[in-house]
Amino acid sequence: MSFTGRLQRYAQLGALAGRVGATLVTRRGGADGGEDPGLRQRAEDLARTLGRMRGAAMKMGQSLAIAADHFDLAPELRTALGALHAQGDPIPFDRIRATVEAQLGAPIDVLFAAFDPSPLGTASLAQAHAATLPDGRQVVVKVLHDGVEEAVEADLSMLAALPAALRAAGRPALQLEPILKELRAHLHEELDYAREAENIDAFVAIYGDDPRVRIPRVVRERSSARVLTLDHLPGRPVDVFIAVASKEARARAAHTLGELFFEQTFRHRLLHADPHPGNFLFEADGRVGLLDFGCVKRFSAASVGGYARIVRGSLDGDRAGALRGVQAFGAWEGAMDDAAADTLWAFCQAAVAPWRDGVYEVSEATPSLVRTLGEPAEALARHTEIVPPPDVVMLHRTVAGVYALGRRLGATAAWGTVAAPHLAAAIAAAPLPTDPDDAAGRA
Repeated sequence: MSFTGRLQRYAQLGALAGRVGATLVTRRGGADGGEDPGLRQRAEDLARTLGRMRGAAMKMGQSLAIAADHFDLAPELRTALGALHAQGDPIPFDRIRATVEAQLGAPIDVLFAAFDPSPLGTASLAQAHAATLPDGRQVVVKVLHDGVEEAVEADLSMLAALPAALRAAGRPALQLEPILKELRAHLHEELDYAREAENIDAFVAIYGDDPRVRIPRVVRERSSARVLTLDHLPGRPVDVFIAVASKEARARAAHTLGELFFEQTFRHRLLHADPHPGNFLFEADGRVGLLDFGCVKRFSAASVGGYARIVRGSLDGDRAGALRGVQAFGAWEGAMDDAAADTLWAFCQAAVAPWRDGVYEVSEATPSLVRTLGEPAEALARHTEIVPPPDVVMLHRTVAGVYALGRRLGATAAWGTVAAPHLAAAIAAAPLPTDPDDAAGRA
């Protein structure tokens, strides 16, 4: 991207930031409690701008769609931004054809028995097309956008201003730098189709025969650095599924999403970490198909063990155990301060309250947990010794996305009980020297 092109993109992003703020503060209805007639148009204009920009900017729009779920924002905003999960401005087919043929070294009608020129969807980094292999196998072909690497780099360079903003807010800039490094690394990984193919193989090894979930296989001979060919999974997007599925099927799908999160994080330490609705398909019986493995987070046993201790201690009312977990997770700098510990414990208690006491319904009929945590989170942010480690970025991004989907699908379960064996497995895999269980094991 040329210097002039970068300046133009920076100007677009700057203007976009103001429009995002103005749109997000609008909730259900205008300031006087009535309908806001201009909201739908503003939301659609915002979505169109993000769709044209692609790269990290379009991913921001996908995150805003999840925010609309969490914070009870206007449905017009959720509808408009939700289209970004699969439908940015499409790339002309002649450019797609040129990329496929250049990358795979043959005419497209030789490589494929059929190739639909109309895209299945245009996402932030790539465009997907349905195709048929010469042997009749139905596949999806993902093609990276031309110039997307430069667009991502331009967007990421805008983050350089954030440490200064953090200093202005009274927090050490060094606290943000590991988080930004984590975000940059994962965006770069999403541009690496060889790595995505490896991620898919890892998930196939774990879930390839699991009746709850489908994972696509990679067609290696039709894949390259910019083209990734995968099985075409059955199923419907979430909005269509919700409209036609039974209550039981919706609840089964939501329960599966919750189980998969716990298993991936605490047992396999391999997390599908891009949980916007466009990355899931749902079958009539509630079986879930996972799409897009460009953003997969791998955790260390120590990190996951620390996080599991936080959750288990919070569920059990074990303050000391939860705070040991905070330290093991790397979320505390320096000596443990009583006031900060009190604030942190209050946040943990609020976070797990719905999961502690038996069965809890996750649905749009229940208050959003994210909104409930707003005040405790603000109090927590005032303690600069409590520092979110890099691992928290993808972990909490996934929690937010899965929770938002679960609210839309509706699920009732004893979630603390569902999580318990997975938390125990993570803790057992990373014993602390002071753990009673560990000491007994070494005696």
